[in-house]
This record gives sequence, C-alpha cells and structure tokens, in this order.
Amino acid sequence: MGDTRPWDVRGPDSDPETVFRRQEAVDIFYHGYDNYLDHAFPEDELRPITCSPLTRDRGNPSHVELNDALGNYSLTLIDSLSTLAILASSSVGDKRGDKEGNKALRRFQDAVALVVRTYGDGTQGRHGQGTRARGFDLDSKVQVFETVIRGLGGLLSAHLFAIGELPIRGYHPVNVKTWRGSRYKSKSEAFGKIKWSNGFSYDGQLLRLAHDLGNRLLPAFYTSTGMPYPRVNLRHGIPFYNNSPLHFNAEIGQCPTAQPSEAEVTETCSAGSGSLILEFSTLSRLTGDGRFEQLAKRAFWSIWNRRSIVGLVGAGIDAETGQWIGSYTGIGAGIDSFFEYAMKTHVLLSGLGPSNLLATTTGTPHAPYHPNELYPPLSEYDNAADTFLVTWREAHSAIKRHLYRGPAYHHPHYLQGDLYTGATRAFWIDSLSAYYPGLLTLAGELDEAIEAHMLYTALWTRYSALPERWSVASGSVEGGLRWWGGRPEFIESTYHLYQATRDPWYLHVGEMALRDIKRRCWTKCGWAGLQDVSTGEQIDRMESFFLGETTKYLFLLFHSAHPLNTIDAPYVFNTEGHPLIIPRRKASAQEPTQPVDAQYPSGVNNNVCPVPPANVPFSFSATAARQDLFHASSLARLHLVPKSNVQESPLFDFSREHPSITLADLHSPSNHSFYPWTLPPYLMPINGTSSKLALRPTFDISFPVQPNTILGLGTLQRVQGGILVNNLGGLRIGMVHEDPDPFDTTGRANGDHYRVYSIGNVPLGRDERLFLPKDVLTTMVTPTDPNFTTVQDSALLDLIIESATPTDTSNSTETNEPLPSAESSPGLSPVVDSPELLFTSDEVSVDDELSSMKAAFNSFIQHVTNLMHEHPTPTPQSPPASKLSRESFSAILPIGIGAAPLPDMDNVPSPGTATEGTTLPWTTIYIADELCSEPLSPHVPQDHQILVIRRGTCSFSRKLSNIPSFTPSSTSLQLVIVVSFLSHDPLDDNGNVLEGVLVRPLLDEEQRTEEGEERADGGVSMIMVGGGEEMMRRLQRARGVSVRRKWEIWCRGTV
Repeated sequence: MGDTRPWDVRGPDSDPETVFRRQEAVDIFYHGYDNYLDHAFPEDELRPITCSPLTRDRGNPSHVELNDALGNYSLTLIDSLSTLAILASSSVGDKRGDKEGNKALRRFQDAVALVVRTYGDGTQGRHGQGTRARGFDLDSKVQVFETVIRGLGGLLSAHLFAIGELPIRGYHPVNVKTWRGSRYKSKSEAFGKIKWSNGFSYDGQLLRLAHDLGNRLLPAFYTSTGMPYPRVNLRHGIPFYNNSPLHFNAEIGQCPTAQPSEAEVTETCSAGSGSLILEFSTLSRLTGDGRFEQLAKRAFWSIWNRRSIVGLVGAGIDAETGQWIGSYTGIGAGIDSFFEYAMKTHVLLSGLGPSNLLATTTGTPHAPYHPNELYPPLSEYDNAADTFLVTWREAHSAIKRHLYRGPAYHHPHYLQGDLYTGATRAFWIDSLSAYYPGLLTLAGELDEAIEAHMLYTALWTRYSALPERWSVASGSVEGGLRWWGGRPEFIESTYHLYQATRDPWYLHVGEMALRDIKRRCWTKCGWAGLQDVSTGEQIDRMESFFLGETTKYLFLLFHSAHPLNTIDAPYVFNTEGHPLIIPRRKASAQEPTQPVDAQYPSGVNNNVCPVPPANVPFSFSATAARQDLFHASSLARLHLVPKSNVQESPLFDFSREHPSITLADLHSPSNHSFYPWTLPPYLMPINGTSSKLALRPTFDISFPVQPNTILGLGTLQRVQGGILVNNLGGLRIGMVHEDPDPFDTTGRANGDHYRVYSIGNVPLGRDERLFLPKDVLTTMVTPTDPNFTTVQDSALLDLIIESATPTDTSNSTETNEPLPSAESSPGLSPVVDSPELLFTSDEVSVDDELSSMKAAFNSFIQHVTNLMHEHPTPTPQSPPASKLSRESFSAILPIGIGAAPLPDMDNVPSPGTATEGTTLPWTTIYIADELCSEPLSPHVPQDHQILVIRRGTCSFSRKLSNIPSFTPSSTSLQLVIVVSFLSHDPLDDNGNVLEGVLVRPLLDEEQRTEEGEERADGGVSMIMVGGGEEMMRRLQRARGVSVRRKWEIWCRGTV
C-alpha cells in the first residue's frame, strides 16, 4: 500500500487552543488507562477512589447492574483498544526522540499483545491458551447486548485497525491475507504475519477471539420469537432458560437445569435485542460465517414487526412470548440504539450483497445449528440495506408525530409517550437520549438536531454534567436520579454536529464538558462518576465506556484532520463508540441488492447532508446567533441558577504542584444567558436578539353533573381509535392549541385548531378521537339552542369494515372494557399539567381570551362530533377465536347529476370490536375488476348488497352503466365502493403525491343501464375509498360493511 490514502491529507487543525484541548483529551484518557493497568488489570474495571479493581459480584448473581457488563475478561482493556488506535494517528504527546517510533501506536500494539497473552490467540492449539483463559471460556453469565457492543465491538474494531482497514496515520501493514475458516492448525493459515516494532506479530488473533466470543453468545438467540434471551453464560450457554428450542435438539441441545426457585427473567428490551446487527454483520462478513448476521437481523425485525399501530416501539419486551412489558416509549433508555442501528446498518451494508445465507462453521465448539434450520430464511427485502433506511425514516416519522414537542412548547424536546396511542405519559428526558441529536445529524435532519442539542447543552451548563433524568415540567432532577456515570452520548452528539457544521460553538461545548470532567471527576487513580450532579459526590467506579467512548469523542472533536474525520468510506461507530467497516474487497464478487422502492413518510426529510446554517453577518457562530438560543436555556431554568464563586474541585490542592492545571479546571461560572459557559465573548453576536417565546394555550372544559347521574367505571371505554364517552357529566376535557399539522393533507388545519389531549384525567394520543353516542351529545346541545347549528358533512363519511381478527391480540389496545379513573388505576397515567403551558390573563387581552375560548370549544365540538352515531351497545368480550374487528376508513361521496343518495340505515355501528352475529347491515360482498369492458351478470346486483370495483380505465359513469337492472330489496345492491390506488392520488404544486387525499368522483351523466335506459330505482349509491390493494384485501376478508355519516356542530357568539 502506498502513501496516497485520503486520510493522510491534513487539514487546518493547528489552532493553539484546539491543540491544547486535544492534548487535554489525550491526557484524560491515559490518566485513566494507565491507572487501570496499574491497579485493576486483568479485572474488568477500576475503582478510581480506592485504587482497586472492580469485579463481578459473584456473591449476588442478581446484581445485574454490575454483572451484566463485567464478564471477567478485562473489559476496560478491550473497550479501550479502538481509542488507543485512534490516538495513534495524532502527533500530540509523541516523543520525537523515541527511536522506536510513534509512542501512541506502540501503546496500541502493546495492548493487543496483552489481550492475546491473557486470552490466547483464538486457535485450538497450545497458543490458544492464555494466562487467564482459553479465549472466552469463562463461567460468567453476562448480558448479550453489553457483551456484543463492548467486547465483540472492541475486538472487531481493533482488528480492523490492526490490518489497516481502519486508518492509523503512518501505519501501512503488509502481508494481509483473508480469513480461511474458523479452525486452524497453525496461525499462518488465517493472516500473513504483520510484524510490529514491539516484537509481536499480528495474524488475526483478535478476529479469532471475536469469533470465539460470538459463538458463545449464539445459544441465547434460540427463542420462539427470534429475539435473544437477555443473558448467556459464556461457558455453559443457556441451561437456565428452560423453554428455549435449543433444549429440544437431540444433537446439540443443552439439558436444562432443574427449575429454579425463581424463574430466570426473560425480559429484554428493544435496544438489547435490536442493536446487534453492526457487530454481528461485521463478524459474518469477515469470517464467512453467516449465522451472526442472520440472527441479528431476525432479532431486529422481531422488534420492529411488533411496533404499535401508531408506529412506536416499546422498551421492555419478553423474549419468549414477544409481549411488550409496560406501555412506555420514548427515545432513551431501553430503546435508544434500536433507532441508531436502523440508520447505521443502512450505511454499513450499503453497496454490499447479502451475506452467505448458507455458510456454517462445522465442528466449532458452542456453535448451534444454522438459524435457517430453525426459522424461515429472511427475505431479500429483510436483508436489503435500503430496508433499514426505510425503517429508520418510518420510526423517525412516528417519533416526530407523537413524542416530539416543537417550538411552541417553549423549546423543542421529546417526552415519554404511550406505546399504543402516543399520548404523553411522562415529562422527563434522560441522559441516554442525548445521543439523538447525533443520530439526527447523521440522517440529515440537521435543524432538528441543532434544536435538540441546545437543550442538552443548557442542562449540562446548569449541572456541569447530565443527570440521569430531568423533568421538563418541574425543571429539576426527576425522581432522585441524580447520577452521571461518565456517559458519552452528549459529547458524541456534539462531535457529530461539529463535523456537520464546523461551527466553533460546538468546540466550546466540548471544552465545557472537558473542563467539568477534569474538575469534578478527577481522582489520583483515574476518573470517577458522579453520584449527585448537584453536590459533586463521586462514585467509586470508572466505567469502561469512559475510556472507550467519552474520551474518544472528546479527542476526535478537537482533531478535525484525524483520518477518521476525513476518510471517504462507509464506516460507522457502534453504540459503544467502536468504529466498524466491512472491507469492500471482500465483497467485490458479490452483487449489491436492488434498492428498495418505498414511499417515505410525509414530513420526513429524504435528502442527505443539508447545507449547514449560514452565519449571521458580522458573527462567527450560527448557533450562538440563533434567536431561540435563550428558549433552551429558559426551559432548562438556567437563568434562575445563582452564580457560585466556590472552587469545588478535588484538583484544587493538587494544582499547586501542577501548574498545567488552570483556574478553569477548578471552577465554572453559571447564570449565563449565553452558554456553554466556556463560550468566548467574540462568538456572541453584537446585536443578537431573542425571538418571543411561543405560548401554547390550554383550556379545560368541565361539564356539570346531570341530575340522577351516578359516575362509574362505564363512563369511559377504550375502543379502536380512541375513547367512547358514555356520560359527559362531571368530566373535564383538556384542550391544547395546535399549530397546523405538518402531516395533515386535508387542508383543514388552521391557526385556531385545538386538540383534545385529555378527558377525565386520561391522556389521549395525537391520533385518538372521542366518540359520543348521539343521545349523550343531545344532552349537552339542545336543537333549540340558538348558539349551536348541526351540519351534516356533504362530502366525507366513514366506511366501516368488519373482519375477523387474529387470535393473538395481546398487543392490541382495542377493548370495550370501561376505563377506571386515572387516580385509581396504575394502568392509566394521569395527565401532568406542564407549568410552561399555562395560559394566563396577563398574556392576552380579554377579547383575545374569549376568541381563543370560542375557537377551543369549536374544535372540541368538531373533535367529538365528526363521528356522531347512534348509541352503541358494547358487546361482552368473547373468546379470541370468534372475535371480530371493526375498522373505520375515510370515504368520499360523488358529485354530479348522476350521484344518488345513500340508502337509509337503521343501524350505524360503533368503533371497537364485536362478536359473531354482526349488526352491520350489509354482509354479501362481490369483488369485481374495473367494470369497464362488459356488464356484470344479472344475479350479482340482485344477490349482493355491496359491489367493490377498481378505479381507472374508464369513467365512473361508464362503470355504473355496466351494472344490470335489479329489483330493489334489502338483499339486493345497496352500495358501490370504488377503490382508489396510489397512482390516482392528486399531486401538490411540486409534483409530490398527496397520500390519503380523496378527490370527489364526478358523475357527469344521469345513471343509465348498458342498454341506455334510465334507472327506475333512482340510481345506485356510490362512494370512493383509498388504500389500493390493501383495501381490496380488506374487503375480500370482510364479514360486514356499513357507512357512517359525519356531523359537525358549530357554535355562535361567545362561550
């Protein structure tokens, strides 16, 4: 290999302040790493306060907070390998007089040799035995997820650096061969020897060790759902999971242990099951063993295919049953890296063909049978890299719709929602969610990323760290979760945003984090976490990710010319900060999969790499000059924090003997409108202004208790699509002002729109509705009241389709069971009023307030009455096998002289479910084609109540003319349903398809038969519905069909 690699091109990276900060990041790493080697190796982690090792808690196996990550395999050393390799590309800290060359590169090579000496070289011979173990043959029950991202990811990344596939400046290995199998008689069979200056020869030892570790994790993947069990014993597999299919294979099955007194926990999480593809795909592509990639992809799709009807993914899930555990969702703990791996899998695998689906490795210890022998093979669609990009965009669309609170909520942020409805469940954000701005940056959602990151920056400025949870509502730490264990997510996002924008503001954010870490976390033996971000109390633990991620992202932030920051290649960081790439030369003979042709969700950016925001004239930072900069600090209550002049660092005494430590390392100011606190004055705009904080008015509409009314559990009932209200007496309706909905394609949204967000202290999702029986509504609005007018919608109506549901409805939220009050049931979270949303008389005039109240009440009336219907009679729950489901779809009536009125309907159904013996009026359905070429058989309209035809090929009038005459009766043709397809949807001014928008069909001729005779029955009623092939399939499965008219009630005057 020559010296013309793109990462050898140096950039303008010599600013003295930046160089100094980069050196500080290097020093932070080596202070922790050297002390780990001196005081903790070969154990997993370091206790930096007591200068002792931190090991597994073998006396308490249930101590999963410790035992899940600590596998007794020198975790900190393995987690630090890729950071050592990255530091080797910098001349900072090098001793130019060192005759052995780059000292940092030597440290990386020494660390690799230390791993091999301790755990062997991964072969079956005598060199495979290390001083501590043969590979990972350890009696340690570990968490699959933590072991994959830290252990496996660290080994694979270091291997890619060692063979030159990931760049180290000035390091150009030769004699690199390819993988030839998993069992070796001699080390030279795998790789040519790469001789290093420390006397060690690298020939693929780390990759063989990674393969050994991966094989020991595979038993956990054998479940009925395809999701891995949360834990596995590296030596014994999964004998403690008695229900695994692995135990029922006569050849390789494991004998389960006796039933323990307490059953082993099978609960995993979306992040734990769905965030394994990067490491496992890399391992499969490097070794030719396709089991890993296939199992990891299957686990990912097992999670995604269980998303709720509103597109959200939950946190906890049972690996054996596939049932969601709890109904909370968000972007943080338990879910975070699932979204990250959806996006990054697309990057890592783009341009590559599918892995060898049939590749197996025979004779390898701890290698169960191939996954395709247990599960059906994954489809080409599930294997395609583009499919993961589509998944990310759909997930982001659901997050943006249900969990995102935009600028009108003080400053953009994300809350915790209900998995099934999207309704707000809690107002806290966690420190893990600070990764999300970085992910948005990678996905091209730059403006959303900048807004979200500003709030985390304001919070760090306030607390000099990020507390585990912080409440948007109270402005304080949530639930006493005050610790910060050295997490990297905030610094990771800062790094990605600087790479995308080159805005110096982010360098000073990184400087703030660096100085706060130095002054608060330093100990003489390493770096401690914080037990309390408010008091500075320390934790006697240096987590492995502090060296594996936190210091790495700090260093890369201050080194824009680093090879990883300039290389033009599809590499990614795994969720533990380990860079991974699949060598393209290994895939040269493979044909890339065809791109997935998919429609992206509306409102989601499908472009890439947007242009960074332009600087305001006479300013140097677009972020510092933003007009909403103060909005984030105001939401974080940064302006209310008193300024402290107390020097609060353990470095204070130490600094007397170390003049390199500055006052900035000992003390940070606070109470700044501009943040971070390290921001120099020259980056502040001279005439900077702050835009006015948006106010989100909320209203409560309370209904009086009617005489002789008893409030009980039947007042509210959860049904499909929302909540059925059987009695308004005594209920309080919460309403919030909404901006025009970016997802709305009907054109109805306007500035006076209010949304019902709670009823009776039960939260509603954005897409949920309130259903009121007609008699309940008439008790509220009397026909003689001059302030109200009832209007029937002349164009839109609902098509109701009743069909059999699957027997497994465990994840469904559709039920006719009454909802108890939120105060009496833990299953319904009460709405927590957010203080920043309060709408007081000091903020608007009396006239404005009356106008807003009128608009809010109008919106409420529209919200609950556009589905007005006769009083429903909820049906008792029936066995799943006989359960029917009713779904509602928007439909539209035709216009023109040929339009006939809808037939009279005695029964209009309620939403929700029903049992056999449907009450829907039309049960005989005939499916036809376009109905353009020839007439129907005469018996079809005589014997069928519903006729379904496809849109297109000919006019609507022509289609109706091909329906023969028939004798009207209750069993003859009642309604023609025309199904519209995506190709028929209208376009906007830019030529984009407006999905879901129906244009009224035009019947420009009077209805006549094929013979030209005028229909004696007055014409056939017709409606049109969208949905294309999926709608055709629904109607083919339908047990019954009906329609429901929409009504609106408008109020006049003041309310």
